[in-house]
Order: sequence, then structure tokens, then C-alpha cells
Amino acid sequence: MGVLLCIFAVINVWGSRMKLTQSTLNKLEDVLGESGYITRYERGTFQSGWCLLEQKKIVVLNKFLDVEGKINILLELIPSLTIDYDKLTLESQKLYEEVLKKHSTAETLAKEDQA
Repeated sequence: MGVLLCIFAVINVWGSRMKLTQSTLNKLEDVLGESGYITRYERGTFQSGWCLLEQKKIVVLNKFLDVEGKINILLELIPSLTIDYDKLTLESQKLYEEVLKKHSTAETLAKEDQA
């Protein structure tokens, strides 16, 4: 139940501030790409909508998700990945910092809800 609360909190925090558009999705993909990750969209039986091949730095998302779903998954996933901050462009660094800050806020909200 805690994981669901955390995911819900991330969506709520971001939904009020970030536009859920293809442009935003592209920027999140850039953060991954600049750190050496490959983002692929495939069909399959994804229980969570995504799969991570850590050794090969490949993130596979369910291609049938809409743009909003893809963005929300990347917002949930990016903080748990090893991102090489120094390789990011200035724009990607700012977005990455915002993602980390919002993720931290969402986790705090989820913990408060559980208490």
C-alpha cells in the first residue's frame, strides 16, 4: 500500500506544476539519454508499466501507455537510477534537480499519510 501512496503522491505533486506533454516526455528522456540510458517503448506484459535492464542501462516502457502515463513512470523511476549529473546539459540538470525535489516531497507526503 505504501508504494501506491508514493506513486499517487508523485502524480499529484507533478500534476499541479508540470505540463504532461510530449515535450516534457522528451526532456525526461533526454535526462536518461545524457546519462547513458536507452529508453525503449515495447509491448509486453508489464505489471508496473516498465522494466529496467540495469546492466545494459536500458529502460523499457509499455508502448501502449499514454504520454501522461509515460511521464509519471519516468518521474517515479528517475530518482532511483544512477544519473551522471556532470554529463547533463544545464537544462537537464535543472529538470533532474526538480524531479529529485518533487520526489522527495512526494515521499514525505506519503510517509505523513501512513502515520
